[in-house]
Amino acid sequence: MIPMTEIFDIAHKALEYTKKSGADEVEIFCIKGRSISVEVQRDEIDLAKESLLSGIGIRAIMNGAVGFSSTNDHERVKEACILAVKSARVRESDPQWSGLPGKKECPAVRGIFDKKIADIEIETCIDHTIDMVRGAGSVSSVFPTSGHFSASSSTQLILNSNGVEIIEKETGLQGSIDTTTKGTDISTGSEFDMSRSLDIDFYKIGEKAALLAQRSQKGGRHETGDIAVLLEPLAFADILENALLASVNADNVQKGRSALIGKLGSKISADEFSIIDDGTYAGGMGTASSDDEGTPSQRIEIVKKGVLKSFIYDSYAAGKEKKESTGNAVRGSYTSTPSISTRNLIIVHPQFDIMDDTKDGVIVNSVIGAHTANPISGDFSVEARNSFFIKNGEITSPIKSMMISGNIFEMLEAIDGAGKDVRKVGNVITPTVRVAKMKVIG
Repeated sequence: MIPMTEIFDIAHKALEYTKKSGADEVEIFCIKGRSISVEVQRDEIDLAKESLLSGIGIRAIMNGAVGFSSTNDHERVKEACILAVKSARVRESDPQWSGLPGKKECPAVRGIFDKKIADIEIETCIDHTIDMVRGAGSVSSVFPTSGHFSASSSTQLILNSNGVEIIEKETGLQGSIDTTTKGTDISTGSEFDMSRSLDIDFYKIGEKAALLAQRSQKGGRHETGDIAVLLEPLAFADILENALLASVNADNVQKGRSALIGKLGSKISADEFSIIDDGTYAGGMGTASSDDEGTPSQRIEIVKKGVLKSFIYDSYAAGKEKKESTGNAVRGSYTSTPSISTRNLIIVHPQFDIMDDTKDGVIVNSVIGAHTANPISGDFSVEARNSFFIKNGEITSPIKSMMISGNIFEMLEAIDGAGKDVRKVGNVITPTVRVAKMKVIG
């Protein structure tokens, strides 16, 4: 593992060495960090571990061909630089390559680093995990089945031969738990939360999961038909991410893998519905001063009051159309090259008491199977989890089993309301939304 104190000095040396090895352009991405994870089985701590991470990834470009290599061994950085250049040499030149990002001023962002998380001890992490378990156990006839806690902190450097040099410190915290009821009438419930700061009430996570499981007992049957469906933040975010986001990815559009080809400027959703991607959103899980190749973060209107306004781009996809990147290059780790993804996806719609305004319908907490959605057509069929009947503006009895099927674009057109319960679900910020009519299968 590359020593923490040396990694940034090594990065600058790697940049120069890769250039001397013949690369036209060079990008160095390196990271050093620490994480603690705690696992729960039933109501006991099963595993607690602390990990240190450091590594470096090198992109070398020659005649438009991109080579890549990575390592976490400081003694093999020079070898990795040579491998990146060799990889570029054997690849075919790409005439559509327009270059790595140039140096630009990046915006100041807030709420992405908390020293309390950076300094947190493993014993404190175990205490927070136990709080989740205690919360779950506080509800009668419910017990936890599994859970997870994680805390992480990192510092990363993006460096390239065009003058980009960006250092960013980040922290993250997450807790999740699954619960089930005792006895023969088994119902389950789960809950999670994540934040950049040490501001999560872990007891509440466990309690909410257990209460949801308890409320879901003795579920009835829903008849098949078209009905108003309220999708709570967990459910709506899951469907949105799996059925829509591939279609606004510029790489997919350019390769003919999007249902939105030729739809810029066209209406694709309800008139009052908007989608914004904001890499500068305070405290967002996808917030940073730049994306993962050094393009300054920005606020992009993807859908504005029903009209498709923009796709999301990294520098390569943007270069194909002679556009500027929207700052949507994201990496999984230093061992991979960036790809296009959202930063903080914000759902905007006029908010009111949609529950009181709904006379008959169902409300869905979460869904299972959204990953099976067709990312090109937008068709999906999911199992609704922890769902309830709505009668005369009130949540009544639970629904034992129900499927929801439809098309994401038809669903977006049918949205006619949003609640006031805005919530961060990973990097999606959304309220509960009401779809005037959806197909439900009992």
